[in-house]
Amino acid sequence: MGLLDKSLLSAIVRRPSVMADQLSADEKFNLVTRNLQEVLGEEKLKQVLQERELKVYWGTATTGKPHVAYFVPMSKIADFLKAGCEVTILFADLHAFLDNMKAPWELLALRVKYYEQVIKAMLESIGVPLEKLKFVKGTDYQLSREYTLDVYRLSSMVTEHDAKKAGAEVVKQVDHPLLSGLLYPGLQALDEEYLKVDAQFGGVDQRKIFTLAEKYLPSVGYAKRAHLMNPMVPGLTGAKMSSSEEESKIDLLDSKEDVKKKLKKAFCEPGNIQNNGVLSLVKYVLFPLRGEFCVKKDAKWGGDKIYTVFEEVEKDFAEKVFHPGDLKASVEVALNQLLEPIRKKFESPELRKLADSAYPGPSKTNADSLYLEKIDVGEAEPRTVVSGLVAYISQEDLQDRMVLLLCNLKPQKMRGIESQAMLLCASIEGEPRRVEPLDPPDGSSPGDRVFVEGYEAGKADDRLNSKKKVWEKLQVDLMISDECVAQWTDKQLMTKLGQITCKTLKGGNIS
Repeated sequence: MGLLDKSLLSAIVRRPSVMADQLSADEKFNLVTRNLQEVLGEEKLKQVLQERELKVYWGTATTGKPHVAYFVPMSKIADFLKAGCEVTILFADLHAFLDNMKAPWELLALRVKYYEQVIKAMLESIGVPLEKLKFVKGTDYQLSREYTLDVYRLSSMVTEHDAKKAGAEVVKQVDHPLLSGLLYPGLQALDEEYLKVDAQFGGVDQRKIFTLAEKYLPSVGYAKRAHLMNPMVPGLTGAKMSSSEEESKIDLLDSKEDVKKKLKKAFCEPGNIQNNGVLSLVKYVLFPLRGEFCVKKDAKWGGDKIYTVFEEVEKDFAEKVFHPGDLKASVEVALNQLLEPIRKKFESPELRKLADSAYPGPSKTNADSLYLEKIDVGEAEPRTVVSGLVAYISQEDLQDRMVLLLCNLKPQKMRGIESQAMLLCASIEGEPRRVEPLDPPDGSSPGDRVFVEGYEAGKADDRLNSKKKVWEKLQVDLMISDECVAQWTDKQLMTKLGQITCKTLKGGNIS
């Protein structure tokens, strides 16, 4: 722990009567940096804390719905406030749009409102005083003349290689990336100057953007900032907790029944502490917030036990002192205690309407237009059929097989043949790029309708309006799950006979 031993720091964190002005600079530094995975610029932090209070910002792009892993940055924001920091929360709406249009322009304002309400509800649920926080919307200053000119100045210095590399773990990677995704890291760097902070806080997945900021901000005459990074929370399936993987995450508005069901299905092998998503929730979410964790057991097996050190929980689980069922039940109780105030807040008709408007389902965007067809390649060139995927899918792979088509597009000619449909495939970037056709369930027939789970009753437009970019807005959330199931957001693509799948491309895009 450095200059302050762990037990003393724990006492400071849990004792609200200790005011920030009673803490030394070393104590504040340890409080600011505890539970972080990495810190860039430690000496700068220490220097500032010797002179005045630290100014920190945390930004979140207003894209998918926040889930329980967001409690990790919320707990750090609580630490920052206890250390006397001036904290700004940025709702990065322009970033959400630049990230491959994850948030369509017409939904930006609604998603900012949703994020503001749900983030405030999270903070309130863990006792963080909102009056000590400053909330800022990106487009309040990012569209100004000064900021825009700085974007151009930075763009004249940052190489395409550096911009692409910086956004690799944050900006959604697609087959044909948009220029907007290359602008994203530079804007995030400039935010540090325009928010007048000493440090930026974010997940360790932001590291490459942080190092880009450190490299290029001095080039436009601005100071290099410190960077604070929290660990990423593994999902219930063992991989990263993701908004697009329904089985990997627990939503903030999930009911008690949903929490129970998801935890029951979560990977949690007896004695196995590797890739254990349930144990990860204890480590990264519950312990930082509560400083302790209670494992609930039947009295005949020894009764409840309260742990004050996570490593003891991990050790006992590894030694099978308690069963996965005990762990899951205990996590369920603790999570529901955190989520209940948020659920209560969103019971209001106004906030329910806000959630539905900010995240409309596919039936509200008229994209119910997927069908199965059987391909006969014959003597035609494969590129006539697959439109650009010829380098990756052989003619033999397509002959006499069922495929998934987006059918109501504006007709256009491809090598002299008019088509109003597009073949959808799973793909993963790399050298070489890997592409696979999607597989319908056994027994499917040409013309079978494909729908998104939960939206079976929609009616497709006769033709998608290309100017409104309906398909482009929905396509960014189409992906392959870790179980090789095709999904839109967290819902499965299905026919009346079952799921649409692919053979091997876990985590791939659909395009």
